[in-house]
Amino acid sequence: MHPFASYVLRSYYKATGWNEDNLYANLTRSSSALLDFTVPHGLHFSVSKSPNDLFKTTYAMTAMPSLQGSVGYIFTSCDLDVKSSGNVRFKDMIERFKVYDTPRRPEAKEEVYLAGELVDKRDYLLYGRFFLPTGRLDALYSTRLTPTVQASVSAISDPPSVRGRKGVDMSNVMINVQHDVGKWCSEYTWSAEDEMWGVRVLHNFGKLGTAPAPANVAESSEAARRRGEKRVDEEDAVEGGLKGRVSIGAELYFSAKEKSAGVSTGIRFTTLPDATPPSFQVPVPSTVSLPSSFSSAPMSPSTSSLSIDPYPSSPSAPPSPSSDSALAPPSRIPPQPPTTITALFNPMLGHLSGAYTARVAPDLALASRFDFNVYSFESEWTMGVEWWLRRPVTRELVAGTHTVDPPTKGKARAERRFDEDGEELDKEPHAPAPAPSTVSRIAAEVNGVVKARASTNNDVSLMWEGRLRNMLVSLGVVSDLSSRSKPIKSLGLEVAFFSSE
Repeated sequence: MHPFASYVLRSYYKATGWNEDNLYANLTRSSSALLDFTVPHGLHFSVSKSPNDLFKTTYAMTAMPSLQGSVGYIFTSCDLDVKSSGNVRFKDMIERFKVYDTPRRPEAKEEVYLAGELVDKRDYLLYGRFFLPTGRLDALYSTRLTPTVQASVSAISDPPSVRGRKGVDMSNVMINVQHDVGKWCSEYTWSAEDEMWGVRVLHNFGKLGTAPAPANVAESSEAARRRGEKRVDEEDAVEGGLKGRVSIGAELYFSAKEKSAGVSTGIRFTTLPDATPPSFQVPVPSTVSLPSSFSSAPMSPSTSSLSIDPYPSSPSAPPSPSSDSALAPPSRIPPQPPTTITALFNPMLGHLSGAYTARVAPDLALASRFDFNVYSFESEWTMGVEWWLRRPVTRELVAGTHTVDPPTKGKARAERRFDEDGEELDKEPHAPAPAPSTVSRIAAEVNGVVKARASTNNDVSLMWEGRLRNMLVSLGVVSDLSSRSKPIKSLGLEVAFFSSE
């Protein structure tokens, strides 16, 4: 579960139009969400408040295994749409498997004039956090220098006398500059503690994505195909296989203080987020039965997570409202499930890693990774799973008698598009009502996720994250199957509450 400060930082990137995913450091982000998730340790509570759109406060306390606390403050130059823990989209607070959008070149912010003069308002974010009783202080300053360049300065001040190690100063200052033009993204880092210089580069093959169009002028990829137009990277797709894009990157760093260096390279293949196969589409039935409540009022989007299921249980006809299939999860697997394949190689350490991650069902994602060292011949195989939980749906939800007239033959049926999470995009205001089975899945909101991983070194981790009333809760356990004396290594519970009112 993302801390409140990370949630605000991501909201800041989204508000300023910066793509944090187009970085070499996030090359394995999709697989790491299933294979390297962090299990809470001990008992942790956090409370945050957003008095206004610019200023936020956060308080945290760890009760076990030792009593610690922290106080943090965040200030931004632009308004952020930060939700409360009771109505925030649940998937936005979870590090999860996701096929990220096609890279785009960052666009310049709209110019603002005051009294005929250009006002150069540069967006920035300030964050500070003070820890008790250690006295450690963390600080972050992030700003946009140009539309394609972002800089950040982070600092850590840790008093050596408090730790009982006099003469050892763990304070550090790090400067990071990112240059993103869509197809290329470079990152330059300098650390004062060990005098380390680092360079990271990521290159994306294929065409760049375009700026998202408004809902009233947006067109689906299906309509574009009927006119003969191609989607992004469609001309590079290979018939009979997965259609996607390839990204390659590398990093190089050198420490003048330690007289050491490091290098790594990686490659990633991911399916196109806009390549929605036909089985993702929900068919528009000719005649459906709906409750009267759905016919009189429009369906409002879920506050925790939109859960429109793009996998129809039958490609030809909708099930009957009285049948059990209306409430059963769909079973058809799309011909091209969202997939990410990555490979990393560190020639100096001899470390080779390959990972495969895919969503095999609407609420189920699987991942596998193999690590191998070419020098010591040591290897490790890790498997992970992500299963989304939904609220139970009662049969009365779909037991209605209202009939929706089928569209006439001369009228074009409204198209329905879904993103890679199966959520509906730019729904037509006069589109025919969905089938009863679809309505039941719309009401089945996502209220939790279960993650599990296991490796050949006998480490097994299990974690549940969910929403209880207006709180976000995370519960996890880490075990070692090879130890009979202490099979459970750690157990933790984390509770978070934040409000924007």
